[in-house]
Amino acid sequence: MQVLIVAWLFGCFIEGASGFGTPAAVAAPLMVALGFPALAAVVMGMMVQSTPVSFGAVGTPILVGVGAGLDQTGIGAQMAALGSNWDTFFHLIFSRVAIIHALCGILMPLIMISIMTRYFGRNKSWTEGLAVAPFAVFTGLCFVIPYAAAGVFLGPEFPSMIGALVGLAIVVPAAKAGFLLPKDSWDFAPASEWPAEWMGRIEMKIEDVAGKTPVSVPMAWAPYLLLAALLVASRVFPQFKALLMSFTFGWKDILGETGVSGTLEPLYLPGGILCMVVILTFFLHRMSARELGAAVSESSRTLLGAGFVLIFTIPMVRILINSGVNGSDLVSMPVAMAQLVANSVGDVYPFFAPAVGALGAFIAGSNTVSNLMLSQFQFNTAGLLGLSGALMVALQSVGAAAGNMIAIHNVVAASATVGLLGREGITLRKTMLPTLYYLILAGSIGLIGFYVMGISDPLVGAAG
Repeated sequence: MQVLIVAWLFGCFIEGASGFGTPAAVAAPLMVALGFPALAAVVMGMMVQSTPVSFGAVGTPILVGVGAGLDQTGIGAQMAALGSNWDTFFHLIFSRVAIIHALCGILMPLIMISIMTRYFGRNKSWTEGLAVAPFAVFTGLCFVIPYAAAGVFLGPEFPSMIGALVGLAIVVPAAKAGFLLPKDSWDFAPASEWPAEWMGRIEMKIEDVAGKTPVSVPMAWAPYLLLAALLVASRVFPQFKALLMSFTFGWKDILGETGVSGTLEPLYLPGGILCMVVILTFFLHRMSARELGAAVSESSRTLLGAGFVLIFTIPMVRILINSGVNGSDLVSMPVAMAQLVANSVGDVYPFFAPAVGALGAFIAGSNTVSNLMLSQFQFNTAGLLGLSGALMVALQSVGAAAGNMIAIHNVVAASATVGLLGREGITLRKTMLPTLYYLILAGSIGLIGFYVMGISDPLVGAAG
Protein backbone atom coordinates (compact mmCIF):
# COMPACT_ATOMS: atom_id res chain seq x y z
CA MET A 1 0.00 0.00 0.00
CA GLN A 2 2.95 2.30 0.61
CA VAL A 3 3.87 2.02 -3.07
CA LEU A 4 0.37 3.02 -4.16
CA ILE A 5 -0.06 5.89 -1.72
CA VAL A 6 3.46 7.27 -1.22
CA ALA A 7 5.04 6.52 -4.59
CA TRP A 8 2.09 6.63 -6.99
CA LEU A 9 -0.50 9.09 -5.67
CA PHE A 10 1.76 11.40 -3.67
CA GLY A 11 4.39 11.18 -6.42
CA CYS A 12 1.78 12.12 -9.04
CA PHE A 13 0.83 15.17 -7.00
CA ILE A 14 4.46 16.26 -6.61
CA GLU A 15 4.91 15.82 -10.37
CA GLY A 16 1.86 17.97 -11.02
CA ALA A 17 3.14 20.73 -8.76
CA SER A 18 6.89 20.58 -9.44
CA GLY A 19 7.86 18.26 -12.30
CA PHE A 20 11.36 17.97 -13.79
CA GLY A 21 12.27 14.73 -11.96
CA THR A 22 11.11 15.92 -8.53
CA PRO A 23 8.80 12.95 -7.68
CA ALA A 24 11.57 10.35 -7.78
CA ALA A 25 13.97 12.63 -5.91
CA VAL A 26 11.34 13.26 -3.20
CA ALA A 27 9.67 9.85 -3.00
CA ALA A 28 12.83 7.71 -3.08
CA PRO A 29 14.34 8.97 0.21
CA LEU A 30 10.92 8.75 1.87
CA MET A 31 10.48 5.12 0.80
CA VAL A 32 14.00 4.23 1.95
CA ALA A 33 13.15 5.73 5.33
CA LEU A 34 10.01 3.54 5.37
CA GLY A 35 12.12 0.41 4.88
CA PHE A 36 12.42 -0.02 1.11
CA PRO A 37 15.72 -1.09 -0.46
CA ALA A 38 17.31 1.97 -2.08
CA LEU A 39 17.19 0.42 -5.56
CA ALA A 40 13.51 -0.49 -5.20
CA ALA A 41 12.73 3.05 -4.03
CA VAL A 42 14.43 4.58 -7.07
CA VAL A 43 12.73 2.18 -9.51
CA MET A 44 9.31 2.90 -8.01
CA GLY A 45 10.01 6.64 -8.08
CA MET A 46 11.06 6.48 -11.72
CA MET A 47 7.90 4.61 -12.72
CA VAL A 48 5.77 7.43 -11.33
CA GLN A 49 7.26 9.63 -14.04
CA SER A 50 4.84 8.43 -16.69
CA THR A 51 1.12 9.28 -16.58
CA PRO A 52 1.37 12.58 -14.64
CA VAL A 53 4.41 13.93 -16.52
CA SER A 54 2.65 15.58 -19.48
CA PHE A 55 0.81 17.80 -17.02
CA GLY A 56 3.70 18.12 -14.58
CA ALA A 57 5.11 21.40 -13.27
CA VAL A 58 1.63 22.94 -13.58
CA GLY A 59 1.34 21.97 -17.25
CA THR A 60 4.79 23.09 -18.42
CA PRO A 61 5.36 20.21 -20.92
CA ILE A 62 2.12 21.20 -22.68
CA LEU A 63 2.09 24.98 -22.20
CA VAL A 64 5.78 25.48 -22.99
CA GLY A 65 6.76 22.26 -24.75
CA VAL A 66 3.85 21.89 -27.17
CA GLY A 67 2.81 25.56 -27.12
CA ALA A 68 6.24 26.86 -28.11
CA GLY A 69 7.12 23.76 -30.13
CA LEU A 70 4.33 24.33 -32.65
CA ASP A 71 3.97 27.16 -35.13
CA GLN A 72 1.18 28.96 -33.30
CA THR A 73 1.05 31.77 -35.86
CA GLY A 74 0.65 29.44 -38.82
CA ILE A 75 -1.80 27.08 -37.12
CA GLY A 76 -3.74 30.02 -35.70
CA ALA A 77 -4.07 31.53 -39.19
CA GLN A 78 -5.35 28.22 -40.59
CA MET A 79 -7.86 27.92 -37.77
CA ALA A 80 -8.94 31.56 -38.22
CA ALA A 81 -9.67 30.84 -41.88
CA LEU A 82 -12.05 28.15 -40.64
CA GLY A 83 -13.72 30.50 -38.17
CA SER A 84 -11.88 29.17 -35.14
CA ASN A 85 -8.60 29.92 -33.32
CA TRP A 86 -5.37 28.51 -31.89
CA ASP A 87 -6.87 27.93 -28.43
CA THR A 88 -9.44 25.53 -29.86
CA PHE A 89 -6.76 23.47 -31.60
CA PHE A 90 -4.55 23.54 -28.50
CA HIS A 91 -7.47 22.24 -26.42
CA LEU A 92 -7.86 19.34 -28.83
CA ILE A 93 -4.22 18.41 -28.22
CA PHE A 94 -4.11 18.45 -24.44
CA SER A 95 -7.55 16.86 -24.00
CA ARG A 96 -6.40 13.93 -26.16
CA VAL A 97 -3.17 13.73 -24.18
CA ALA A 98 -5.25 13.39 -21.00
CA ILE A 99 -7.48 10.67 -22.47
CA ILE A 100 -4.59 8.57 -23.84
CA HIS A 101 -2.67 8.86 -20.58
CA ALA A 102 -5.78 7.88 -18.63
CA LEU A 103 -6.17 4.69 -20.66
CA CYS A 104 -2.49 3.81 -20.24
CA GLY A 105 -2.31 4.83 -16.59
CA ILE A 106 -5.03 2.54 -15.24
CA LEU A 107 -2.58 -0.38 -14.96
CA MET A 108 0.53 1.56 -13.90
CA PRO A 109 -0.03 1.01 -10.14
CA LEU A 110 -0.40 -2.73 -10.74
CA ILE A 111 2.73 -2.80 -12.91
CA MET A 112 4.67 -0.97 -10.20
CA ILE A 113 3.69 -3.51 -7.54
CA SER A 114 4.30 -6.48 -9.84
CA ILE A 115 7.81 -5.27 -10.69
CA MET A 116 8.51 -4.72 -6.99
CA THR A 117 7.46 -8.27 -6.04
CA ARG A 118 9.25 -9.80 -9.05
CA TYR A 119 12.61 -8.10 -8.61
CA PHE A 120 12.68 -7.25 -4.90
CA GLY A 121 10.49 -9.88 -3.23
CA ARG A 122 11.61 -12.95 -1.33
CA ASN A 123 10.16 -15.29 -3.96
CA LYS A 124 10.84 -13.16 -7.07
CA SER A 125 7.19 -13.70 -8.05
CA TRP A 126 4.93 -11.86 -10.49
CA THR A 127 1.85 -13.53 -9.01
CA GLU A 128 2.43 -12.01 -5.57
CA GLY A 129 2.01 -8.61 -7.20
CA LEU A 130 -1.09 -9.72 -9.08
CA ALA A 131 -2.71 -10.62 -5.75
CA VAL A 132 -3.27 -6.93 -5.13
CA ALA A 133 -4.67 -6.35 -8.65
CA PRO A 134 -8.21 -5.31 -7.56
CA PHE A 135 -6.95 -2.58 -5.23
CA ALA A 136 -4.18 -1.51 -7.63
CA VAL A 137 -6.62 -1.10 -10.53
CA PHE A 138 -9.01 0.71 -8.17
CA THR A 139 -6.15 3.09 -7.28
CA GLY A 140 -5.40 3.62 -10.95
CA LEU A 141 -9.03 4.45 -11.71
CA CYS A 142 -9.26 6.82 -8.73
CA PHE A 143 -6.42 8.80 -10.28
CA VAL A 144 -7.11 8.66 -14.01
CA ILE A 145 -10.84 9.47 -13.97
CA PRO A 146 -10.50 12.91 -12.33
CA TYR A 147 -7.22 13.33 -14.23
CA ALA A 148 -8.92 12.89 -17.60
CA ALA A 149 -11.89 15.04 -16.58
CA ALA A 150 -9.57 17.88 -15.53
CA GLY A 151 -7.64 17.58 -18.79
CA VAL A 152 -10.76 17.77 -20.92
CA PHE A 153 -12.75 20.38 -19.00
CA LEU A 154 -10.26 22.56 -17.10
CA GLY A 155 -6.86 22.80 -18.79
CA PRO A 156 -3.29 21.49 -18.84
CA GLU A 157 -2.35 22.98 -15.46
CA PHE A 158 -4.64 20.72 -13.42
CA PRO A 159 -4.87 17.01 -14.33
CA SER A 160 -1.96 15.58 -12.33
CA MET A 161 -2.66 17.59 -9.17
CA ILE A 162 -6.43 17.11 -9.20
CA GLY A 163 -6.16 13.42 -10.10
CA ALA A 164 -3.77 12.84 -7.21
CA LEU A 165 -5.77 14.87 -4.68
CA VAL A 166 -9.03 13.11 -5.54
CA GLY A 167 -7.21 9.77 -5.61
CA LEU A 168 -5.69 10.30 -2.17
CA ALA A 169 -9.06 11.38 -0.76
CA ILE A 170 -10.62 8.10 -1.95
CA VAL A 171 -7.78 5.57 -1.71
CA VAL A 172 -6.48 6.37 1.79
CA PRO A 173 -9.88 5.84 3.52
CA ALA A 174 -10.49 2.77 1.34
CA ALA A 175 -7.15 1.28 2.40
CA LYS A 176 -7.91 1.95 6.07
CA ALA A 177 -11.25 0.17 5.64
CA GLY A 178 -9.57 -2.82 3.95
CA PHE A 179 -11.55 -2.33 0.72
CA LEU A 180 -10.39 -4.79 -1.98
CA LEU A 181 -7.17 -5.51 -0.06
CA PRO A 182 -5.73 -9.06 -0.12
CA LYS A 183 -5.92 -11.05 3.11
CA ASP A 184 -2.18 -11.76 3.22
CA SER A 185 0.34 -8.98 3.80
CA TRP A 186 3.62 -8.68 1.88
CA ASP A 187 7.02 -7.40 2.90
CA PHE A 188 10.64 -7.43 1.81
CA ALA A 189 13.09 -9.98 3.15
CA PRO A 190 15.16 -8.80 6.15
CA ALA A 191 17.72 -6.16 5.19
CA SER A 192 20.53 -8.57 6.07
CA GLU A 193 19.50 -10.73 3.09
CA TRP A 194 19.45 -7.91 0.52
CA PRO A 195 22.06 -7.99 -2.27
CA ALA A 196 24.70 -5.27 -2.10
CA GLU A 197 23.41 -3.66 -5.32
CA TRP A 198 20.09 -2.88 -3.60
CA MET A 199 21.76 -0.86 -0.87
CA GLY A 200 22.45 2.86 -1.01
CA ARG A 201 25.44 4.56 0.56
CA ILE A 202 23.19 6.84 2.62
CA GLU A 203 21.42 5.53 5.70
CA MET A 204 18.02 7.15 6.20
CA LYS A 205 15.51 7.27 9.01
CA ILE A 206 12.01 8.68 8.83
CA GLU A 207 13.04 11.68 10.94
CA ASP A 208 15.75 12.50 8.38
CA VAL A 209 13.16 13.22 5.67
CA ALA A 210 10.56 14.81 7.91
CA GLY A 211 10.46 18.47 8.80
CA LYS A 212 12.23 19.66 11.93
CA THR A 213 9.15 21.56 13.13
CA PRO A 214 6.02 19.43 13.74
CA VAL A 215 3.17 20.43 11.43
CA SER A 216 -0.42 19.17 11.48
CA VAL A 217 -1.68 17.24 8.47
CA PRO A 218 -4.13 19.99 7.35
CA MET A 219 -1.39 22.62 7.67
CA ALA A 220 1.06 20.45 5.72
CA TRP A 221 -1.42 20.09 2.84
CA ALA A 222 -2.55 23.72 2.95
CA PRO A 223 0.01 25.08 0.43
CA TYR A 224 -0.86 22.39 -2.12
CA LEU A 225 -4.59 22.90 -1.69
CA LEU A 226 -4.09 26.67 -2.01
CA LEU A 227 -2.15 26.15 -5.22
CA ALA A 228 -4.86 23.92 -6.71
CA ALA A 229 -7.63 26.30 -5.62
CA LEU A 230 -5.94 29.43 -7.00
CA LEU A 231 -5.11 27.73 -10.29
CA VAL A 232 -8.68 26.52 -10.77
CA ALA A 233 -10.11 29.92 -9.77
CA SER A 234 -7.79 31.76 -12.16
CA ARG A 235 -8.96 29.62 -15.09
CA VAL A 236 -12.65 29.19 -14.22
CA PHE A 237 -13.83 32.51 -12.77
CA PRO A 238 -13.69 35.32 -15.39
CA GLN A 239 -13.45 38.20 -12.90
CA PHE A 240 -10.50 36.69 -11.03
CA LYS A 241 -8.87 35.81 -14.35
CA ALA A 242 -9.30 39.39 -15.61
CA LEU A 243 -7.80 40.77 -12.39
CA LEU A 244 -4.68 38.63 -12.71
CA MET A 245 -4.33 39.38 -16.42
CA SER A 246 -4.60 43.13 -15.80
CA PHE A 247 -0.99 43.15 -14.59
CA THR A 248 1.04 43.05 -17.80
CA PHE A 249 4.31 44.27 -19.20
CA GLY A 250 5.77 43.86 -22.66
CA TRP A 251 8.22 44.91 -25.33
CA LYS A 252 7.02 46.49 -28.56
CA ASP A 253 8.97 46.44 -31.82
CA ILE A 254 11.62 44.10 -30.44
CA LEU A 255 15.12 44.92 -31.71
CA GLY A 256 13.61 47.62 -33.89
CA GLU A 257 11.47 45.21 -35.93
CA THR A 258 8.05 46.81 -36.47
CA GLY A 259 5.18 44.58 -35.41
CA VAL A 260 7.39 42.13 -33.48
CA SER A 261 6.16 42.45 -29.91
CA GLY A 262 5.71 40.37 -26.79
CA THR A 263 3.69 40.66 -23.59
CA LEU A 264 3.77 38.85 -20.26
CA GLU A 265 1.08 38.44 -17.62
CA PRO A 266 3.15 37.35 -14.60
CA LEU A 267 0.32 36.91 -12.10
CA TYR A 268 -1.73 34.75 -14.49
CA LEU A 269 1.15 32.42 -15.31
CA PRO A 270 1.35 29.22 -13.22
CA GLY A 271 4.73 30.39 -11.94
CA GLY A 272 3.20 33.62 -10.69
CA ILE A 273 0.52 31.71 -8.81
CA LEU A 274 3.22 29.48 -7.31
CA CYS A 275 4.99 32.61 -6.03
CA MET A 276 1.74 33.85 -4.49
CA VAL A 277 1.33 30.53 -2.67
CA VAL A 278 4.92 30.76 -1.40
CA ILE A 279 4.17 34.17 0.13
CA LEU A 280 0.92 32.92 1.69
CA THR A 281 2.68 29.84 3.07
CA PHE A 282 5.38 32.02 4.63
CA PHE A 283 2.73 33.63 6.83
CA LEU A 284 0.53 30.53 7.19
CA HIS A 285 3.39 28.38 8.52
CA ARG A 286 4.94 31.29 10.43
CA MET A 287 8.28 30.68 8.77
CA SER A 288 11.37 32.67 9.57
CA ALA A 289 13.18 34.67 6.90
CA ARG A 290 16.06 32.21 7.18
CA GLU A 291 13.80 29.23 6.45
CA LEU A 292 12.26 31.00 3.47
CA GLY A 293 15.71 31.91 2.17
CA ALA A 294 16.88 28.30 2.45
CA ALA A 295 13.80 27.06 0.57
CA VAL A 296 14.24 29.67 -2.19
CA SER A 297 17.95 28.85 -2.47
CA GLU A 298 17.36 25.11 -2.79
CA SER A 299 14.52 25.44 -5.31
CA SER A 300 16.48 28.03 -7.31
CA ARG A 301 19.20 25.48 -8.00
CA THR A 302 16.60 23.15 -9.52
CA LEU A 303 15.05 26.04 -11.44
CA LEU A 304 18.40 27.10 -12.88
CA GLY A 305 19.13 23.54 -14.01
CA ALA A 306 15.83 23.25 -15.91
CA GLY A 307 15.79 26.87 -17.08
CA PHE A 308 19.34 26.74 -18.44
CA VAL A 309 18.31 24.07 -20.93
CA LEU A 310 15.12 25.89 -21.96
CA ILE A 311 16.95 29.20 -22.51
CA PHE A 312 18.86 27.62 -25.37
CA THR A 313 16.24 25.10 -26.54
CA ILE A 314 13.41 27.55 -27.23
CA PRO A 315 15.44 29.78 -29.61
CA MET A 316 16.72 26.65 -31.36
CA VAL A 317 13.15 25.44 -31.85
CA ARG A 318 12.03 28.81 -33.23
CA ILE A 319 14.89 28.62 -35.75
CA LEU A 320 13.79 25.10 -36.73
CA ILE A 321 10.18 26.17 -37.21
CA ASN A 322 11.06 29.31 -39.18
CA SER A 323 13.85 27.72 -41.24
CA GLY A 324 11.43 27.61 -44.17
CA VAL A 325 11.87 31.38 -44.57
CA ASN A 326 14.95 31.37 -46.80
CA GLY A 327 16.14 32.61 -50.16
CA SER A 328 16.46 29.12 -51.64
CA ASP A 329 12.77 28.22 -51.28
CA LEU A 330 13.67 25.20 -49.17
CA VAL A 331 11.08 23.70 -46.84
CA SER A 332 11.60 24.08 -43.10
CA MET A 333 13.58 21.43 -41.24
CA PRO A 334 10.54 19.88 -39.48
CA VAL A 335 8.78 19.58 -42.84
CA ALA A 336 11.85 17.95 -44.43
CA MET A 337 12.06 15.41 -41.59
CA ALA A 338 8.32 14.76 -41.84
CA GLN A 339 8.55 14.14 -45.59
CA LEU A 340 11.30 11.57 -45.04
CA VAL A 341 9.37 9.73 -42.33
CA ALA A 342 6.03 9.84 -44.17
CA ASN A 343 7.63 8.39 -47.30
CA SER A 344 9.66 5.77 -45.41
CA VAL A 345 7.22 4.50 -42.77
CA GLY A 346 3.84 5.38 -44.23
CA ASP A 347 0.46 4.76 -42.66
CA VAL A 348 1.75 2.76 -39.68
CA TYR A 349 3.76 5.73 -38.40
CA PRO A 350 1.23 6.62 -35.64
CA PHE A 351 2.26 3.43 -33.84
CA PHE A 352 5.82 4.73 -33.63
CA ALA A 353 4.97 8.36 -32.82
CA PRO A 354 5.08 7.80 -29.03
CA ALA A 355 8.46 6.07 -29.36
CA VAL A 356 9.84 9.12 -31.17
CA GLY A 357 8.70 11.29 -28.27
CA ALA A 358 10.24 8.86 -25.78
CA LEU A 359 13.54 8.94 -27.66
CA GLY A 360 13.52 12.72 -27.42
CA ALA A 361 12.93 12.55 -23.66
CA PHE A 362 15.63 9.89 -23.23
CA ILE A 363 18.18 12.08 -25.01
CA ALA A 364 17.12 15.44 -23.56
CA GLY A 365 16.04 14.20 -20.12
CA SER A 366 12.80 16.16 -20.31
CA ASN A 367 9.27 15.82 -21.65
CA THR A 368 9.18 19.57 -22.19
CA VAL A 369 12.33 19.62 -24.31
CA SER A 370 11.21 16.58 -26.31
CA ASN A 371 7.93 18.35 -27.09
CA LEU A 372 9.77 21.53 -28.02
CA MET A 373 12.02 19.69 -30.47
CA LEU A 374 9.53 17.29 -32.02
CA SER A 375 5.96 18.66 -31.87
CA GLN A 376 6.17 20.50 -35.19
CA PHE A 377 7.77 17.45 -36.82
CA GLN A 378 4.93 15.23 -35.59
CA PHE A 379 2.34 17.79 -36.73
CA ASN A 380 3.85 17.97 -40.22
CA THR A 381 4.09 14.19 -40.50
CA ALA A 382 0.38 13.92 -39.67
CA GLY A 383 -0.40 16.50 -42.34
CA LEU A 384 1.54 14.60 -45.00
CA LEU A 385 -0.27 11.38 -44.06
CA GLY A 386 -3.66 13.12 -44.07
CA LEU A 387 -4.17 12.46 -40.35
CA SER A 388 -5.10 14.56 -37.34
CA GLY A 389 -2.18 16.74 -36.28
CA ALA A 390 -3.75 17.25 -32.85
CA LEU A 391 -3.84 13.52 -32.14
CA MET A 392 -0.33 12.97 -33.52
CA VAL A 393 1.10 15.72 -31.29
CA ALA A 394 -0.81 14.18 -28.37
CA LEU A 395 0.93 10.85 -29.06
CA GLN A 396 4.24 12.73 -29.09
CA SER A 397 3.54 14.18 -25.65
CA VAL A 398 2.41 10.85 -24.20
CA GLY A 399 5.51 9.10 -25.54
CA ALA A 400 7.78 11.82 -24.19
CA ALA A 401 6.18 11.35 -20.76
CA ALA A 402 6.85 7.60 -20.90
CA GLY A 403 10.43 8.34 -21.94
CA ASN A 404 10.96 10.06 -18.61
CA MET A 405 11.06 6.60 -16.99
CA ILE A 406 14.33 5.95 -18.81
CA ALA A 407 15.67 9.52 -18.91
CA ILE A 408 19.24 9.27 -17.59
CA HIS A 409 19.10 12.75 -16.06
CA ASN A 410 16.14 11.74 -13.87
CA VAL A 411 17.70 8.40 -12.90
CA VAL A 412 20.90 10.12 -11.79
CA ALA A 413 18.97 12.73 -9.77
CA ALA A 414 16.89 10.08 -7.98
CA SER A 415 19.87 7.79 -7.40
CA ALA A 416 21.88 10.60 -5.85
CA THR A 417 19.26 11.17 -3.14
CA VAL A 418 19.69 7.63 -1.77
CA GLY A 419 23.38 7.06 -2.49
CA LEU A 420 23.01 4.82 -5.55
CA LEU A 421 25.22 6.73 -7.99
CA GLY A 422 27.02 4.42 -10.41
CA ARG A 423 24.16 1.90 -10.57
CA GLU A 424 21.90 3.76 -12.99
CA GLY A 425 22.11 0.94 -15.54
CA ILE A 426 20.38 -1.48 -13.15
CA THR A 427 17.54 0.99 -12.68
CA LEU A 428 17.16 1.54 -16.42
CA ARG A 429 16.91 -2.20 -17.10
CA LYS A 430 14.01 -2.43 -14.67
CA THR A 431 12.15 0.66 -15.93
CA MET A 432 12.46 -0.44 -19.57
CA LEU A 433 9.55 -2.90 -19.24
CA PRO A 434 6.92 -0.34 -18.10
CA THR A 435 8.25 2.07 -20.73
CA LEU A 436 7.66 -0.51 -23.47
CA TYR A 437 4.17 -1.21 -22.10
CA TYR A 438 3.34 2.47 -22.24
CA LEU A 439 4.70 3.02 -25.76
CA ILE A 440 3.08 -0.07 -27.25
CA LEU A 441 -0.31 0.70 -25.71
CA ALA A 442 -0.16 4.39 -26.66
CA GLY A 443 0.87 3.53 -30.22
CA SER A 444 -1.96 1.00 -30.48
CA ILE A 445 -4.44 3.59 -29.19
CA GLY A 446 -3.13 5.96 -31.85
CA LEU A 447 -3.70 3.44 -34.65
CA ILE A 448 -7.21 2.69 -33.37
CA GLY A 449 -7.96 6.39 -33.02
CA PHE A 450 -6.85 7.21 -36.56
CA TYR A 451 -7.99 4.19 -38.57
CA VAL A 452 -10.85 2.63 -36.57
CA MET A 453 -12.50 5.58 -34.83
CA GLY A 454 -11.58 8.07 -37.56
CA ILE A 455 -10.54 10.81 -35.11
CA SER A 456 -9.90 14.02 -37.00
CA ASP A 457 -9.52 17.76 -36.44
CA PRO A 458 -10.34 20.94 -38.41
CA LEU A 459 -6.90 21.06 -40.08
CA VAL A 460 -6.81 17.57 -41.59
CA GLY A 461 -5.78 18.06 -45.20
CA ALA A 462 -4.62 21.63 -44.56
CA ALA A 463 -1.35 21.03 -42.60
CA GLY A 464 1.89 20.33 -44.32
